[in-house]
Amino acid sequence: MKQKLLLGLGLLCSIISYAQNIQVLNRQTEEAISGVAVFNADKSKSTISDFDGVIYIENFNATETIYFRHLSFQEFSIEKSKIKDAQIIYLEPITQGLDEVVLSASKFKQDKRDIPQKVVSITASEIEFDTPQTSADLLTNTGNVFIQKSQLGGGSPMIRGLSTNRLLITVDGVRMNNAIFRGGNLQNVISIDPFSIQNTEVILGAGSVVYGSDAIGGVMGFYTKNATLSYNDAMEFSGNAIARYSSANQEKTGHVDFNIGLKKWAFLTSVSYTDFDDLRMGSHGPDDYLRPEYVVTENGQDITVQNSNPKVQVPTGYNQINVMQKVRFEPKNDLTFDLGLHYSTTSDYSRYDRLLRYRGDELRSAEWNYGPQRWFMSNLQIAKLSKHSVLYDKVQVNLAYQNFQESRIDRNYQSPIRSTTEEKVDALSANIDFEKQLSLKTELFYGLEYVYNKIHSFGEEENIETNEVLAAITRYPNGSYWQSMSAYTSIKYKANKQFVLQTGLRYNHVISHANFEANNNFLYLPFNDAQINTGALTGTAGVSWIPSDLIQWRLHFSTAFRAPNIDDIGKVFDSEPGALVVPNDNIDPEYAYTGELGVRLNFENIVVVNAATYYTFLDNALVRRNFTINGEEYLIYDGENSRIQAIQNAAEARIYGFEAGLEVNFSKTLQLTSQYNIVGGYELEEDEKLPLRHAAPQFGDAHLIWTYNAFKVDGFVMYNGELSNDQLAPSETEKDYMYALDDERNPYAPSWYTLNLRTQYQISPAFTLTASLENITDQRYRPYSSGISGAGRNAIVAVKYNF
Repeated sequence: MKQKLLLGLGLLCSIISYAQNIQVLNRQTEEAISGVAVFNADKSKSTISDFDGVIYIENFNATETIYFRHLSFQEFSIEKSKIKDAQIIYLEPITQGLDEVVLSASKFKQDKRDIPQKVVSITASEIEFDTPQTSADLLTNTGNVFIQKSQLGGGSPMIRGLSTNRLLITVDGVRMNNAIFRGGNLQNVISIDPFSIQNTEVILGAGSVVYGSDAIGGVMGFYTKNATLSYNDAMEFSGNAIARYSSANQEKTGHVDFNIGLKKWAFLTSVSYTDFDDLRMGSHGPDDYLRPEYVVTENGQDITVQNSNPKVQVPTGYNQINVMQKVRFEPKNDLTFDLGLHYSTTSDYSRYDRLLRYRGDELRSAEWNYGPQRWFMSNLQIAKLSKHSVLYDKVQVNLAYQNFQESRIDRNYQSPIRSTTEEKVDALSANIDFEKQLSLKTELFYGLEYVYNKIHSFGEEENIETNEVLAAITRYPNGSYWQSMSAYTSIKYKANKQFVLQTGLRYNHVISHANFEANNNFLYLPFNDAQINTGALTGTAGVSWIPSDLIQWRLHFSTAFRAPNIDDIGKVFDSEPGALVVPNDNIDPEYAYTGELGVRLNFENIVVVNAATYYTFLDNALVRRNFTINGEEYLIYDGENSRIQAIQNAAEARIYGFEAGLEVNFSKTLQLTSQYNIVGGYELEEDEKLPLRHAAPQFGDAHLIWTYNAFKVDGFVMYNGELSNDQLAPSETEKDYMYALDDERNPYAPSWYTLNLRTQYQISPAFTLTASLENITDQRYRPYSSGISGAGRNAIVAVKYNF
C-alpha cells in the first residue's frame, strides 16, 4: 500500500511539473515562437520562451492573468487556471488588418480601425522576408509608394503625386526633414538601416496637424528596434547575424545586432556594412538605356572609353556603414527612458544621371559625385504614465540632435577645374506629446514642438593641374537658419465600436533668415538677405464607420502646408544644362486642401478589398520658374550661358487618384494580394495646364504566397505604366538623356514589368534562409523620372542566425 501511495504521489508531482510547462506556437504555421515575453500584471513575475517556444510558468499563481508579448505577434493574455490541458498557447501574427495597432497617426498607439486616413504598415517579419537592400526599397514593397532613383545610392519616395520636401520622414518620432530638403529628388531615406527597423508606417495623405510643415502628401514613419529588458532575474543575451549577397550589383552585406537585457537596464547594438558594385541592367528593353561609353582619367588626362558590357552602369557602386546604439532604463513600470544613437555614412558615389549627359558628341562630365552622405542622430525619449494626473494619462518627451553632411564634386570633361560644395546642417528638436482619456468615449491628444536648423555651406574651385584652390559660390547661404514653433490638439470621439470621429488643429510659426553677402561676390543679387516670418493654421476632420463586419467607410478632410525652407529661398544650383537656380527673397508658404474617401470590404476574411479615392488642391505652389536678376535673364555660370530660374509661388496644382488593394485567402496556406495605384492631375500656370512632375504613372504589384510550416514562397509581379511625351512635365522632357525615345525621337517613359520569386525556409529555430530570383525574364526598365535603370535578372541569398 505504501509503495502504491508513493507511486501515486510521484505521478501527481510529475503531472503537476509537466503542467508548469507550456509551448507557444504561431497559429498560422504552428511553428514554435522563441523570445516571447511572459509576465503578470505588475511585471513582478516574468520569463521568456526558449528556442522551442517552451515556457516554465510554475511561479505564476493559478488566479493570475499571464500576458504573452512578442513584437511580431498580437499580444495575448489568459488566466493561468484557464490554460487548457494541451498546454499550448497560440499567438496571431501581426497583419495589415483592422486589428493592427499603429503609432504614426497621433504618436500614440491607436487601433487601425479607428483612423480615418489610410495607413500602410510593414512588420518586422515582412521586412525580414523582403530583404530590401535599402530603406527606399523597403518602401517600394508597400505597393503604395513609388521610388525614383538618380543613382544606385538613392531612393526618392513619391506618394499621391507629391515628393521630396512635400513628404515627411520620421525616425522614432523625430522629423528627419531639414531646412535643405529640396524640391528635386533626394536620397536621405537610404541613411536609415533596414536591418535596424522594427516596423514602418506610411500615412497616405496630409499629416500637418500632428507633424507640421512638409507633411502635405504623406508621412513615412520608421520605428527602429528597441533595447529589451530581461523578463527574469538573470541577464538575457540575444542577437542576430545576417549575411546577404545579390548578383546584379555584387552586393555583399553583413549585419550583427545583440541585446543585453537586465531587470531595469537594456542595451542594443546594431552594425551593418554593405558594399555594392556597378549595377547590371536587363537584356530586353530600350537600347536608349545602355551605357556604351564612359569617361576615365589616366595620367591626368580625361579620355572616353568603350564599355565592354553596355548593360553595366559604370560607375554606380558604393559602400555604406550603419551603426545604432539603444539604451533603455526603466526605473519603474510607469516611467521609461530610451536613448538612441544612430550613425550612417556612405563612400563617395556618382550622380549617375549627370554622367549620362552629352555636350555635342562628347560626354559633358568627367566627374559628378556626391561626397559621403553622413547622418548622426541622438534621441532621448522619456515616457511617463499617470493614473491620477488631470493633464495626461501618458506623456512623451522627445529631445533630439541631428547632424547632416553632404557634398557635391563635379568637373567638366577635359576641364582642369573641379567644383566642390559642402553642406552641414545642425538640427535640434524638442517635442512633448500628451494623451488623455476624457471619458469612456473621448480621447484627447495634444502637444508642443520646437525645431531649429543651422546651415553651414562651403564652396571652392580647385585647379587639378596647378593644385590652386579658390573660394567659390556656395550652394546655400552660409550661417543661415530655420526654426519652427508649433502647438496642436486632436480629439478622438468613439461613439461605439462602429463609429469614430477624429478632428484636430495645429498652429505653426516659422522664422528663417539667409544672408547672401558672400555669394553676392559672384551673383550680384539686388538684395543681401531674405527672411521668412510666417504662420499657418491647419486642421483635419475624419470619420471611420463600420456599420457591419462586411464594410468599413473612411472619410477624411485636411489642410496642410509647407513653409519655404533655406533650399527654397537661398539655393544656387545648375538644375539642368543651361539653367541656373538662384535665391528668391519673396516667397510664401504653399497650402494643400485634401479630401479622401475609402472603403474596406471584408467577405468573411476570405476576400478583403480596400479602395480609396482622393483629391488635393495645392495652392500657392512653390515651383521652379524663369527669373531675372537686375533685369537680366541669363548669366554665365560654370563657363556656360545659363537661363536664370528661382523657386516661386507661381502655380496651382490639382491632384487626384485612385488606389485599390485585394487580399484573397484561398486557405490557411495560400494567399493572393494585389495593389494598384492611379495618379492624375496637373499644374495650372497662367491658365496653362502642365503635367505634374511627381505624378507617377499607374503602378502596382500582385503576390501569390504559399506558406507551409517552415517554408514560404512568394511569386509576384511588379509593373509600371507608360507616360508618353505629352504626359511628361516640361522639366522632365528637357532631360532626354534619362528617358527612352519614341518613334519621333521624343523622350517618354515606357511601361515595364518584372516577374519575381522569393522563398524563405526556417532551417531551425536559429537559422533562416531566404533566396530570391528577381526580374526572372531579365527586363531592361527604368522607373519614371529615374536616372538609373533597374536591376536585371538578380539572384539574392540571405542567411540569418539568431543567438
